[in-house]
Amino acid sequence: MQQESPQGSHLPDPAQAVYGISVAADLAGIGVQTLRLYERHGLLTPARSDGGTRRYSGDDIARLQRIAALAATGVNLAGIGHILELEDANTDLHTDNDRLRTDNAALRETGQRTSETSG
Repeated sequence: MQQESPQGSHLPDPAQAVYGISVAADLAGIGVQTLRLYERHGLLTPARSDGGTRRYSGDDIARLQRIAALAATGVNLAGIGHILELEDANTDLHTDNDRLRTDNAALRETGQRTSETSG
């Protein structure tokens, strides 16, 4: 069953790998061979169907567009790899920080309720 996106469109979930290589290349505005080159350099790893066919998600398309933008500014593939690693790590840190803030607020609330009932 296809999940409807929050905007109400009929697009698949951004993490769902549904696009073939030629569609992904078209959506990202790059050539199929360029897409394969990026994959060979480890800049992205598409999902594979049971038959081994590459399948790309909306998130993969966004990453391809980011790679293409960096390449257009003259950054080489090794540099792009480092930039993407740093951006991914930064995103993970922000996610962890948000989770810790939420957990901390919940613990404070629990502590306040406990001290109110025991006091």
